[in-house]
Amino acid sequence: MRTITAVSVLTLTLGLAGCAGMMRTTPSVGDPVATVTAKYGKPTAVYANGAGKELEYANGPMGQTTWMAQIDADGKLSSFEQVLTQQKFAMIKVGNATKEDVLRTIGRPGEQSHVAENDYEVWTYRYKENGVWNSMLQVHFDKDGVVRLMENTPDQMFKAMRS
Repeated sequence: MRTITAVSVLTLTLGLAGCAGMMRTTPSVGDPVATVTAKYGKPTAVYANGAGKELEYANGPMGQTTWMAQIDADGKLSSFEQVLTQQKFAMIKVGNATKEDVLRTIGRPGEQSHVAENDYEVWTYRYKENGVWNSMLQVHFDKDGVVRLMENTPDQMFKAMRS
C-alpha cells in the first residue's frame, strides 16, 4: 500500500511540475533579451533577423504552440506571438517559400517524414485551429527545399486518444 501511495504522489508531483513549466509569465515588449530567456528559458532555435534576432520557443512534437520572440538591434523584445495560426500559415506561399522561410515564419516542425511517390519532405505541425480544433498542417517540400503543397487536416492523434 505504501508503494502505491508513493508512486501516486511522485506521479502527481511530476505532473504538476510539467504544468508549472507551461504556466510561464509572458514577456512584455521592451523587456531585455535576458528577461525573455529568464521567463521562457532557452529557445529551441535562434534566427538572425536583420540587426536583431528571433527566438523560437517550440512546444513540439506533441505541443500545439510555437512562440516567436522578436529581439531588436538594442536587445529588446519588439514582439512575442504564437505563430501556429491560420494567419501565419497564409504567409507561406506555395511555389515560393523555402524551408528557411517556413522556419522563420512558424518555427521548427513537430515531425518530419518523407513521401516517396513525389520525393517530398514533409514537415508536420500540430496546432489548435481557431483556438478550438485539434489540427495538423503538413508542409511538403521538393528536393530543392521549395514548398510545393500545404495540407490542413484534423489531428487524428487526438481523436485516437478519446477512443
